[in-house]
Amino acid sequence: MVAVDPRVQDPRVPDWVGQELPEAWADRLGWWGLLRHVLGRRQPVQLPVDMPLPAEMPKYVLLEFHHLPNGNYSKRFTSSYITGFDRSMIGEMRRARTRIAGLLADCKSVLDVGTAGGRTAAMLKQRGVPDVWGIDPSPYLLQHAARSHPGVNFVQSTAEHTPFPNERFEGIAVCFVLHEIPPKYIARCLAEFRRVCKKGGLLVICEPSPAQLQLGWRSVTKHAGWRGAYFKLLAKLVHEPFVRLWHELDARALLATAGFELASDEEHFPARYIVARAV
Repeated sequence: MVAVDPRVQDPRVPDWVGQELPEAWADRLGWWGLLRHVLGRRQPVQLPVDMPLPAEMPKYVLLEFHHLPNGNYSKRFTSSYITGFDRSMIGEMRRARTRIAGLLADCKSVLDVGTAGGRTAAMLKQRGVPDVWGIDPSPYLLQHAARSHPGVNFVQSTAEHTPFPNERFEGIAVCFVLHEIPPKYIARCLAEFRRVCKKGGLLVICEPSPAQLQLGWRSVTKHAGWRGAYFKLLAKLVHEPFVRLWHELDARALLATAGFELASDEEHFPARYIVARAV
């Protein structure tokens, strides 16, 4: 464990590996029930009794993103999502995580927001960041992350309300998270990132490229070849209720209001990379 200032009060890291999480209704679905659910109307997440919850649980996290039955709150489908998402991105997520980790490699402490299966956090650890923490509101995702990446500290929280003290981290990684958050919460998230980020620290954001949705089929194919058409189709098939609203936001203005100075905003299809520094 990395030594930290004794005045810093970090949250307690649960024993995710040893903790027995309750089954969700989705864990008991047979193939016929799964087919009926996928083809039917999406419904709000039903949280199992006695499931550990973060201090604040906004309604947006209780949506069935990506057509997952019960969203991110089941043992069975969160496990499938971690591997299935990377496979559907045909190697792009590894490239994205490598880029993020390279940008933050000189930091001594980094927070990975919306860590899901912990792969971005693990990449940061592999690149030599000694003190890495990952947060996510889903205990099921955190349990998978802790089992796969024991060198990282994983705690449960939302992006806009973390349990860390002021200026705790030198870097913050946000990979494919903000486009899943309603616009009215984005400013809160960025303000929270600034609160826990040291002055001069780096915020690295990776989100889907707007070209996937904003360009027509012919234009996106001309822009990125067969990959353009593939990722446009993927963007249309997955359930992302806030992604179009995210693309409409003024990132520079939002970052400035939160206390960050935009350093770069680049598209490397199918991802967009935003780098900002805390001022």
